[in-house]
Amino acid sequence: MSTANPLRFDGRVAIVTGAGGGLGRQHALALAARGAKVIVNDFAPAHGSDSPADAVVAAIRAAGGEALANGASVTDFAAVQAMVQQAVDAWGRVDILVNNAGILRDKSFAKMALDDFRLVMDVHLMGAVHCCKAVWEIMRAQNHGRIVMTTSSSGLYGNFGQSNYGAAKMALVGLMQTLSLEGAKNNIRVNCLAPTAATRMTEGLMPQAVLDLLKPEAVTPALLHLCHDDAPTRAIACAGAGTFERAYITMTQGVHLGLAPDTPEQVAAQWDAISQRDEGEVVPESGSAQGTNEVGQAMRAAR
Repeated sequence: MSTANPLRFDGRVAIVTGAGGGLGRQHALALAARGAKVIVNDFAPAHGSDSPADAVVAAIRAAGGEALANGASVTDFAAVQAMVQQAVDAWGRVDILVNNAGILRDKSFAKMALDDFRLVMDVHLMGAVHCCKAVWEIMRAQNHGRIVMTTSSSGLYGNFGQSNYGAAKMALVGLMQTLSLEGAKNNIRVNCLAPTAATRMTEGLMPQAVLDLLKPEAVTPALLHLCHDDAPTRAIACAGAGTFERAYITMTQGVHLGLAPDTPEQVAAQWDAISQRDEGEVVPESGSAQGTNEVGQAMRAAR
């Protein structure tokens, strides 16, 4: 099956963090192949040293695309601001931000050092915050922006040994939900991508036969959709091995129990009804939907 209108990014400027290898590399290559000018970011530990981004830029240029390398750490806001300025100086705008940079420090919570928890939060969550903050006013001024957060099933559903990573990845969903609301009037669409892919971060964690299916490039089609002019907003797209799903954060209709001395016991007794997933389950448009439902049920019960 083919589509009549291929997704193109001609005239668009993209920044992809953590793009020296794995998912980020494939994202950068694909955006460039479809017409985007790309800042390829990957951390270069020493000033002036080679960044893994350099090889990706070379590959993009060899294929006829436009790209620049950047070695900033996303944990350094000043360096991130300079990266965004690099894009503006070169091409006059920033249309797309792909927050892909990340690290792993896996251990069970009992054995995990707090420094490793903070570091993972700093790279994944604060790194994305820094990048979003640095491009936000540019995107507002031009009334166009596409931002993709890289979340994970480890955050959405949990994964043993990844309390730090899971917490950071779920935090990115919350960031996405709010930025999509705040950016709507300026045509800034913000989404999350939960990939399953074999990268440097997953080596040794899965059998080779599985790793062969989980090519990073099998995730990138979802990324391109989320970056495009016609992208949705407030979506959590899941992708791996060429399979694509969508995740939702939903809320059941619930049960109004009022406030009485035995309400705690009633919550326990009615827990199955409170948890019931049926036609009353909704995907809230914003956080206020919870309060609206609760007050509405209380007012109806008082009539």
